[in-house]
Order: sequence, then C-alpha cells, then structure tokens
Amino acid sequence: MSDTTLSSRTVLVTGATCGIGYETARQLAGRGATVLLHGRTTEDARAAADALVATADVAADRLSTYAADFTRLDEVETLAHKVVAEHTHLDVLVNNAAMAAPERHTVTADGNEIAFQVNFLAHYLLTCLLEPALTSDPGGRVVNVSSALHRTASIQWSDPNRARRYSRLAAYAQSQLALTVFAADPRVTAVSVHPGVCDTALLPLYGHEGMSPAEGAAHVVRLCDPAVEIVNGAYYDRDARIEAAPAATEDRTVRRLNKLADLLVGRTA
Repeated sequence: MSDTTLSSRTVLVTGATCGIGYETARQLAGRGATVLLHGRTTEDARAAADALVATADVAADRLSTYAADFTRLDEVETLAHKVVAEHTHLDVLVNNAAMAAPERHTVTADGNEIAFQVNFLAHYLLTCLLEPALTSDPGGRVVNVSSALHRTASIQWSDPNRARRYSRLAAYAQSQLALTVFAADPRVTAVSVHPGVCDTALLPLYGHEGMSPAEGAAHVVRLCDPAVEIVNGAYYDRDARIEAAPAATEDRTVRRLNKLADLLVGRTA
C-alpha cells in the first residue's frame, strides 16, 4: 500500500489517546489522512496530537482534537454536533474507545452499566448522529473495533445493565457482542474487527501476552482504506474475514438491539 492512499480521507478515531487508537491515528496520518483525534478530555486529546507531531513526524494540520467522556451521553452528543459542524463529510468513523468492565457493578449518570455505555451505547449514539456526515458522499464507512470475546457473550435483553447478576467478563463480552451486532445495521456501511490480543489496558481480560498495539492497529487501518472492499456487517479477525457469532447477523437481533439502544440513549425513533 502506498503512503498516500488515504490523502483525501477524513477519519474520526475514538479513544485515540493510547493503545490501538493512538497507533491507528498515527498510521492513518502517516498515510495522508486528516485524523480527528477523540480523547476523554481536551488535555488528553491535545497531548496525543502533540506526541504525534513530535515523535511520528505527522503534520499538525492533519490533526484535529475533540473531547468527550463516554460515561456521559450528553458529551457524546456535543462531540457529534461539533464534528458535523466542522466536517460536513466524514469518510470513516473508527469506533475504538473501550474500557474493561470494573470489578464492581458500576452505573453511569445516564443509568447504564458503565462498560455497556462506554464500549457500545456511546458509539451507537455517536454513529447515529454522524450518519449525515458519513452518508453525504458514497463510500463512508464505520469500523468497529470489537473482540473475539463477543463469541462468549449473550445480550441480557431483560437486564442489559446486569444488575441481577454481574460479572466483569460477561459485561465486557456483552458490550463487544452489541458492537458487533451493530455493524450489521443497514443505515451506515460498517464492519467489525478483532485486531488480535494486544498489549493494551484491556490485556488483563485475556490474561496473556499480547502483540504490539501497532500490529493491532494495522488491521484497523486496512479496513479504513477505500481500496479494501467491505461488505456491510462483515466481521474480521485481524485481516481474515470470518463468520461472526450467529447472533451478530440476525436481522431480528439487529432490530431488537437498535430498539434497546434507542431507549437507553434516550433517542426517539
């Protein structure tokens, strides 16, 4: 792949301040893309941009910074409106921000289990609000950074917050299954990718050594390239397209999840 294949592309990367998100932003900018870096705080996002300029030889004018704490859905909404106001067209949205579910059951100010909100609901809301920018020209796409752990999951429809029975691994896996299911939503062309087990803050969930975030990010960046053809709803394990968990592609599950997500993020259809 040449280094300029992404030169006219604008890409928003959530969770771009560390790990796979930071490496994804670095590789995209290195290949000529304009990268919108999202961080939890303005300081985090600016620090990541400064580091890319200082250490990765990225031109500062290729980067814009945005902040939103995904534990607060009002901040996600503000982020989306700001992006759309400044970029009427967005080529790619990389839904990467993620957290490990905490040991103890934790609920956000919005009333949702924290990992379900940060890893899935915030991205659901952001994607819905960015839909006009992603579809203003043909070819816009969403890349959801998911996990092979989605295969172990089930969505607890009657108790998505897992208030009755909480396990951090089950809560994390549920958030990843939801993100994978959401890729099959017909409104915006989207895929999900398991970038491999990488040495990031999420590694303890897997409990063994991981490869470098740069290696994981390369699989994400590949799917951002318009030269790589994608099928809506496809799931990739690194660079191989494979079947996702059966639940992830069922129309009924997609519709049911959208209904649940709309309810939980306060969107009215």
